[in-house]
Amino acid sequence: MPTKNKTLDIHQVAKRAKVSTATVSRAINRIPTVNPALAKRVWKAIDELGYYPNTQARALVSGRSRIFGIVVSELVNPFFPEMVQAFESIAVENQFEILLASTRNDPEQMKVSVRRMIERRVEGVAIMTFGMEDVLLEDLRLREIPLVFVDVGPQRPRVSNIRIDYQAGIRQAIEHLASLGHKRIAFIAGPHTLKSAEARRQAFLRSMEDAGLSGDPGLVVEGDHTLEGGRAACAKLLARKPRPTAVLCSNDLTAFGVMRKAYEDGISIPRDLSVVGFDDIRLAQFILPPLTTVRMSQADLARLAFQALLAEVERKTPLRDGYETRLETSLVVRESTAAAG
Repeated sequence: MPTKNKTLDIHQVAKRAKVSTATVSRAINRIPTVNPALAKRVWKAIDELGYYPNTQARALVSGRSRIFGIVVSELVNPFFPEMVQAFESIAVENQFEILLASTRNDPEQMKVSVRRMIERRVEGVAIMTFGMEDVLLEDLRLREIPLVFVDVGPQRPRVSNIRIDYQAGIRQAIEHLASLGHKRIAFIAGPHTLKSAEARRQAFLRSMEDAGLSGDPGLVVEGDHTLEGGRAACAKLLARKPRPTAVLCSNDLTAFGVMRKAYEDGISIPRDLSVVGFDDIRLAQFILPPLTTVRMSQADLARLAFQALLAEVERKTPLRDGYETRLETSLVVRESTAAAG
């Protein structure tokens, strides 16, 4: 039964296991030269006492913190918590901890977050902000800390890139809407300052052209990836004459905002207006009507990011141009789209 002694330390573990403190230290840090029988006794004593090794002390001895950092833009968008949860689950399976930072698009917040990660001796950082933050790149790069970016990382050693195939899923969405008879298809983009948002906008324009649909410039408006932004952008689109029969959104939160505005104006979805989102966050399948959306799997994104960091940590010689992998997107058809009225 675990001890209630609040000052439990390595000496008591050594006494319980009848070994030296040096043996306990080597066993805890999984140094391969420790005698397997002694290591088994040490871990048995640790379990019986309920001792939790000091991770910072272990890092000093082993030279490894077994901590990965993950940086996201914000936590109010459900996409990011879902991705972080998947990343953490994989980390736990691989005996890693994670250190989470939300930049909130604030440069000072970013600097504090980076400093905290450096102080904790993170072994790698997944920068899942969907935008390029030079301060993050430079502060971490100078310390040769492995980095993973989404779309925007430079080709250099210790930097991995996850390229998102926005085109595939958005093309499927346009083909789906065109097959339902929609010709006036609007697009609500994300902030023009985000490269990922611009990539989605360009994918929309190319897909419209490929489908033989002449895009009306007035049907492409900028949002900000929030519920409120989607609602405001929808108001602009509904003021157009003639108004669009379908709207493709740069993310699911924007689509939720569109659906709210349509509800307020007595516009039926999908009878009067078809709506398509992007991301496929968990909430998308539970709203009414369930949202047709382009899936960019948070679980797959987290898995690719973790695997890239782990591979880089274990790689003795870094790749000259870094490492690149790809994440596919695909359309998930639900009930927010229907034939054009």
